[in-house]
Amino acid sequence: MNRVRLLFKQYHPLVWGILFGSMFSRAASFMSLPFLVIYLHQQADLSPLMIGLIIGMGPLTGSFTGFLGGHLSDRWGRKVVMLSTLLLWSFVFISFSFAQHMLLFVFLNALNGMCRSFFEPISQAFIADITPPEQRMLVFSYRYFALNVGASLGPILGAYLALTSGTIAFFITGIIYILYFIVLLSLVLLYPIEEEANAVTPPATLRSSFTVIRQDAALLYFLLGMTLVNVAYAQITSNLPLYIGENLSEATWLYPAILTGNALLVVALQLPLTRWAEKKTITSSMNIGLILFSSGFLSFSIGSHWSIFLVGITLVTLGEILLFPLSSVYIDQLAPSHLRGAYFGASSFRSLGFFIGPIAGGSLLQFIDGQFLFLAVSLLSLTGILFFSLGSRARDNQSLKIAS
Repeated sequence: MNRVRLLFKQYHPLVWGILFGSMFSRAASFMSLPFLVIYLHQQADLSPLMIGLIIGMGPLTGSFTGFLGGHLSDRWGRKVVMLSTLLLWSFVFISFSFAQHMLLFVFLNALNGMCRSFFEPISQAFIADITPPEQRMLVFSYRYFALNVGASLGPILGAYLALTSGTIAFFITGIIYILYFIVLLSLVLLYPIEEEANAVTPPATLRSSFTVIRQDAALLYFLLGMTLVNVAYAQITSNLPLYIGENLSEATWLYPAILTGNALLVVALQLPLTRWAEKKTITSSMNIGLILFSSGFLSFSIGSHWSIFLVGITLVTLGEILLFPLSSVYIDQLAPSHLRGAYFGASSFRSLGFFIGPIAGGSLLQFIDGQFLFLAVSLLSLTGILFFSLGSRARDNQSLKIAS
């Protein structure tokens, strides 16, 4: 009990509010969004390509709005933008439960992508603002841990609701986001923070922020590498359930088990692997993660039995544990303090992979086959090693210029 009390005192209450809020909101979104693919396929009778277009619209919007959200948070403060976004996000999920027309699904998923691109980078920048630098790797790992606790719970309830009502899950998700807004607002009022660290005189303009980021070669290489990773990762929530349905139609339990197993493995292995990664450079840990990640998708491509799919998701999970939390640390180390929001927001450009992935994957699944699809994304994600290495070299050169 004393250790738990000491742990809670280690970070600001708002950090814990975001961590627990992220856990419950992720559980809610994983209760609904992964099953949108199945709902559109069964109820709307759409092709894999059309489903890919709808699913990909959210990440496409997020790719181009994340930088704007991060910039606004640098100018107006993280709290204002985070709270406003949560309120809008709750409206989006509630509206999903009433949507009938394909165009409305496209519009709502575009808004969903915008809200995600605003809230997630800004909340990470806010955590970095109020956490000492030496504790940030661990707190970002706690955040990823919390997200996956939620992701392990959501599909269980989502699988049940998908059999009864495909729309009620979205309504419940919207209510949970409203509760998250209320809790975060209460914490902001109880523990006021002056966001002086974000203020710049004169404030950085949108154009000047973009110019700084455009000239940061290390960031650009990192974004290219992570975009390829996201092209592959997008298959899990877009084309993997359709691929499993074609090859193992009798194993209706397999896809929910893959989602839940993925999250449970992250919960079990996140902290031990983070401790291990702390002893290595960020680039080497991320490259090891890429090899594991790519091997998992290669397993999917040869999957003819449910056990091979479980091996595949295990390898993918080990890779993502090393890739995703460390990517937040990488961005934090690159970003000047007064542009932290803009840098975290710019990292949303990698979400372009979540737009390209469902569409390109849906095309390959529809016109070639699933085996070729997962072989292709396995090789594609592996090329991220090249971009991470180039980014590491550019970062080292930049450090040498600053030192001289």
